[in-house]
Amino acid sequence: MNSISLAEIQAASAIIRPTLPPTPQYAWPLLGARAACEVWVKHENHTPIGAFKLRGGLYYLHRFKAEGRHSAGLVSATRGNHGQSLALACGIHGVPVTIVVPRGNSQEKNAAMRALGAELIEHGEDFDAAREFALQLSVDRKLEMVPAFHRDLVVGVATYALELFSAVPALATVYCPIGIGSGISGLIRVRDLLGLATEIIGVVAENAPAYALSFAANRIITTPTATTLADGVACRIPAEDAFAEIQRGAARILQVSEREIVKAMQAYFTDTHSLAEGAGAAALAGLLQERNRQRGQRVAVILSGGNIDRELYLKLLRTH
Repeated sequence: MNSISLAEIQAASAIIRPTLPPTPQYAWPLLGARAACEVWVKHENHTPIGAFKLRGGLYYLHRFKAEGRHSAGLVSATRGNHGQSLALACGIHGVPVTIVVPRGNSQEKNAAMRALGAELIEHGEDFDAAREFALQLSVDRKLEMVPAFHRDLVVGVATYALELFSAVPALATVYCPIGIGSGISGLIRVRDLLGLATEIIGVVAENAPAYALSFAANRIITTPTATTLADGVACRIPAEDAFAEIQRGAARILQVSEREIVKAMQAYFTDTHSLAEGAGAAALAGLLQERNRQRGQRVAVILSGGNIDRELYLKLLRTH
């Protein structure tokens, strides 16, 4: 990631802006009272697909077309937001895209990907099984495989970090969920390019702790399962490049329980009337876990997405 420059991220911002204007960041008083600090929320749930991933898809497709790469189309695996990002971006550029999701994936995310023009295939029991099948499809159908972590995806999503740090000075800490790692890698890179002292804290689910275990052990550790309501962070095999960036630039990685994630989702609704999916609420769950540590500080949390099936969301809002 060292080759990513501030000028390239700024250029990426201009490329994606016609489709995705800058998202807002607000300091919410009720959240601040709950967390005992000044809390800024970066609202990446306010995009045309309801998640930050769109930034990466738009920049990846821009590069794909600009470099004149040729294939019968693209293929990738996802739990939903990455797939929606690619589907929307491919639609803009007229590129066919096939998306593989695990069986039992969010039906509303699946419907959104189909509506955006993707061919959707359900295969495997989790993301990593879907990813292996997508790799095989790339060979069989002569498609370009889009990994969940890629330099161009990081450049694209880093634009949200540039927006946040430009709008809110002197942030002590930013909490960010970790799925495969593009979001936190973009934050780390922009923080460093701007010469800021802001701590960046990664947050994972206790039921999907691969990155936290790897960070603690100083080497990649995989887990046999990653079953969490926060499907956007349901990773059991860390990406090597992402891990290297996180290991270098993150202060620590927190594990939050399913209950803490649900409480953070409820807090978003109560305090800001914002819809947060499980992964989108993970950063706030991490801040609330460290409430005493951050008392009185200026802190930001990344609300990375708001895509959750209606019935599940209603059930979780009623949970005590």
